[in-house]
Amino acid sequence: MLAVGILVAAGLLYGAVAAAFWWNQRALLYPGAGVPAPAAWPGLPGDVAAIRIATPDGETLHALWRAPRPGGGVVLSFHGNASFPEAHALRFADGPWARRGWGLLAPAYRGYAGSTGRPTEAGLIADGLAALAELRRRAPGAPVLLHGHSLGAAVAVAVAARAGLRGGLYLEAPFDSMTAMARHHARFLPACLLADTYRSDRIIGAVPGPILIVHGDADPVVPTKFGARLALAAPAGSRFLVVPGDHVSILGARDAEAEALFSAAGAPPGGAGRL
Repeated sequence: MLAVGILVAAGLLYGAVAAAFWWNQRALLYPGAGVPAPAAWPGLPGDVAAIRIATPDGETLHALWRAPRPGGGVVLSFHGNASFPEAHALRFADGPWARRGWGLLAPAYRGYAGSTGRPTEAGLIADGLAALAELRRRAPGAPVLLHGHSLGAAVAVAVAARAGLRGGLYLEAPFDSMTAMARHHARFLPACLLADTYRSDRIIGAVPGPILIVHGDADPVVPTKFGARLALAAPAGSRFLVVPGDHVSILGARDAEAEALFSAAGAPPGGAGRL
């Protein structure tokens, strides 16, 4: 009887933990939601403007915009789950991107600093599509490069697939699915409880190249194998580069190479091609 009682108690405890995970999973998945952005971002160029983007379902997103030079393309950058668009705006307004005339659009997801609403997978994808529509309104005909880091990589893949965007994916520290990530970080919990699964592995194959995936060899958040799995699901010709670094230190490590790759594929200068 004692053994039965222990088993029953263990089952009840597991059920309680699983229920708590189910109830709080989005707070765990989107830790940056509700966190205020730093008051200032030194170095942000004066021609990077804060704008508002309306989504079809009634949310309003904070975003940063910089127009491209004539004939230039635009980087649409999606941040990670504990980051801010300002960090990406700083990066894509400088270096090889600025020298080659790229513009940028970096939105904050719903529920994140400056944006209304609460984050969900469907909501973040809707935000990405709304940002793409705003980009096209502000820079009609400009080539578009979708960039994403970590969670933002999953958003970038989904936007490319749903919008029928012809290639131009630059992914840093991506994962093949959130389901796989949940199994890695919470192996004792059934993955079927996960509401937001971000199955990038099922849709990236329909996105034409060029696709560049960069992953750190010492990433404790999204280990390299998850980026490698996504690369295997990507179309032939996609590039997967493992570089020294962790989840954050790799950001921008291959920007010069990435800019050259995407420019050669049809972005600036000239704007004759269409990413």
